[in-house]
Amino acid sequence: MWYWKPYTTVAELMEKAERTAARLKTAEPVLPHPHTRKICLTWWGEAWCKNLESYADYESRLGRGRRYFRAKAVVDLKIRGNVVKAKVQGTEQRPYQITITFETPKNKDIQAITEKLSNRITNIDDLIKGNFPEDLKELFTQKKPGLFPSPNEIHFDCNCYDWADMCKHVAAVMYAIGVKIDDDPSCLFELRGVDMNKFINAVIKDKVEEMLKNVNKKSDRIIKNADVSAIFGL
Repeated sequence: MWYWKPYTTVAELMEKAERTAARLKTAEPVLPHPHTRKICLTWWGEAWCKNLESYADYESRLGRGRRYFRAKAVVDLKIRGNVVKAKVQGTEQRPYQITITFETPKNKDIQAITEKLSNRITNIDDLIKGNFPEDLKELFTQKKPGLFPSPNEIHFDCNCYDWADMCKHVAAVMYAIGVKIDDDPSCLFELRGVDMNKFINAVIKDKVEEMLKNVNKKSDRIIKNADVSAIFGL
């Protein structure tokens, strides 16, 4: 016989989650940023959330997923290659077990992105911080080929009773992944099975080679000793 469970308030859910996180000895909880309602703060994290929210298939579950994430219900999250294993506290005493698997983009798609980015990003710091032109941001976030996953490239599994592919527990984990990417953009590359070091090397290769070619050339901006003497009256 089916019956509706009593509504669990955010405060009750948060209290349950805190108890569970304390009980799990090897847990790696993902907590919302303090003092803000924003899920993510960096370009990479925000781009992840925008990509997630752009798919109508997920729309009905995302609101409840945000509620669960803000209640600190993601009590454990571990990224191992393109697989995410997580535990989310729900209304039951034990947390739900979630597995999310991301498909790796085709080599030709990654190659296409790499070629278009080549020599447009001049240093690793700009790449990590998302400091690049708008057209390059669109290159990362475009549907095909893009670095951010489409729905058919993500496979969900949760042991809750919800029949939907993306239940609220999975949605909470997806937002938690955004926060992990917020802290370390290399997580996105790992999830997509892309070697970030090789990607960066390919993207800035031409720029590095150009710098190495000019390393022994004297710059026209270097002032000769005689000119220094004339300038300062030596």
